[in-house]
Amino acid sequence: MQVTRQTCQRVLWLGTRRYLSATPASQPTVISRFLLWLSQNFHDVEPLLNWSTTLRNRVVRRKNLFYGYAQRRYGENIAAAYYILSLKGAFRFAGQTEWFRPNDRGRFSYDFMSFPAATIEEIDLSGTPINCNGLDNLVTQVHLRRLTLRGCPEVDGWFLSRLHAFSESLEELDISHCPRITTGALCALIHLRKLKLLDISSLSSLQNPGLVHILIEEMLPHCLVTGTGYSQGLSSEDRMQTNSTAGLKAQATQPQAEENGQTSVQRHGEMH
Repeated sequence: MQVTRQTCQRVLWLGTRRYLSATPASQPTVISRFLLWLSQNFHDVEPLLNWSTTLRNRVVRRKNLFYGYAQRRYGENIAAAYYILSLKGAFRFAGQTEWFRPNDRGRFSYDFMSFPAATIEEIDLSGTPINCNGLDNLVTQVHLRRLTLRGCPEVDGWFLSRLHAFSESLEELDISHCPRITTGALCALIHLRKLKLLDISSLSSLQNPGLVHILIEEMLPHCLVTGTGYSQGLSSEDRMQTNSTAGLKAQATQPQAEENGQTSVQRHGEMH
């Protein structure tokens, strides 16, 4: 009886660790700590963990459904805009300075429907549950220049492999703080030939961040790769070479940004 109880507790402990590692938050929440305590003291909590994981996956699938009806009735641009706002993201139409975004309660204005012919140029989906299936609503935006995916828990290798749809337009990409991005997943970015700025800060799944930084720079020679903590595992000579390369790329990309009328920092300021 004692052996059976210990075995059950061990299985529940492993199941709880697997569940907690799948959650996007870096720090365990009160609910996560409570579930962990339950799994350590009661072996009947396993159905609750399974139910919670199933419910979370169901919510993610529902939020990333393909808006085919909206595309047929209102057009591809309006359908993409509605999808972004429904995820509590933000976007800007090409040729406009105004950003469309929901309020703190997730509600938003439908003024964007007045521009059915306008394509989306910049998208901010930071912290949203977008996944590779949800990209079906955005691949029609062939003039997308800037995409921010900071802290998106569902962004992974499958997601990055589908970004080739924007290979002829995407210039800036922020995938920092995405916990599911691995070294192999970053190789999918090789198709983004027009990419000029890439932020890969704080990718927790990378095994050797320093070498990954060098790999990305060689893979995308015309792109400025930014990120914090990427000197890990590098010699002093490699660090100097990496910093020198980053400085030269920054000088090369600055005149082009000024020709477009604003820098990335200025555009980010307009978003907020």
